[in-house]
Amino acid sequence: MTSAEAPAAPMWRRLRRRGGPKASAPGGSSGPWRYVKLAILLAFVLLFLIPVYVLVVTSFKPLDEADPSSAWSLPGSWSTSGWSAAWDTLKPGLENSVKIAVSGSVISAVLGSLNGFVLSKWRFPGADVVFTLFLFGMFIPYQAVMIPLAGLLTDMELVGTIRGLVLAHVVYGIPICTLIFRNYYVTIPNELIEASRVDGAGMLRTYWSVVLPVSAPAFAVTLIWQFTSMWNDFLFAVFLGAPDSWPVTVMLNNTAGSGAVAVQYNQQMASALLASLPTLLVYLLLGRFFMRGLMAGALKG
Repeated sequence: MTSAEAPAAPMWRRLRRRGGPKASAPGGSSGPWRYVKLAILLAFVLLFLIPVYVLVVTSFKPLDEADPSSAWSLPGSWSTSGWSAAWDTLKPGLENSVKIAVSGSVISAVLGSLNGFVLSKWRFPGADVVFTLFLFGMFIPYQAVMIPLAGLLTDMELVGTIRGLVLAHVVYGIPICTLIFRNYYVTIPNELIEASRVDGAGMLRTYWSVVLPVSAPAFAVTLIWQFTSMWNDFLFAVFLGAPDSWPVTVMLNNTAGSGAVAVQYNQQMASALLASLPTLLVYLLLGRFFMRGLMAGALKG
């Protein structure tokens, strides 16, 4: 490529070369405004971390030091008694939450992937109507269907069981998963699908060999989304569950003191941290794939 054919440099760079007025790169910042922005961001970070600080320091205090009047002070003697009590109390709920969140998020992600592929690349008459009905399911509030859903699970002999909770979450998760995968698969060139058809591949073969290998970003988005929503669910759990199937959110709510005895703040703070760690770990492990999925168009369109 000759110099005449080379693309022109950005305006801000040409002005700087010619000694013209200094212009910052697009999106950049200079001068005092940069420090003002950093100060504002730091203030928001500190504001966000204040509750976390109280949770952490209180969870490591012995019971006689865990009091609202000394919430800001560091422990006089560090103790893990609150964490031990929280683990003993929440262990059954943590196990139930893992079963519900892991299985439910995987099932809903797989079903959403298949639905999104069919609705975007393997069109059929009435596909737009079906997709609209899927989207309509996203806007039905949980409270509106709680009574008929409980009746349906009772007839299926699934009420009060982990399988019943997984089914409820999967059904409610299919619309958002279908939307994410459908909008992601639209970005895949149609030439790849047509080439697989020319080679004799059917719908499932095309999905398995062509579409699925490039679906990691969309799966990361849906898995994080579904895992977080299922792990943090309280309404389905308390309404459709039973003591044997209660997840960690219900067990965490049950740790609140009734007022008849001294409130064990150290155990409550440790329980809150323990219940939030799995979602934090999931995001830390899949966070970069989550952002890649967002940037690739998984939530666009």
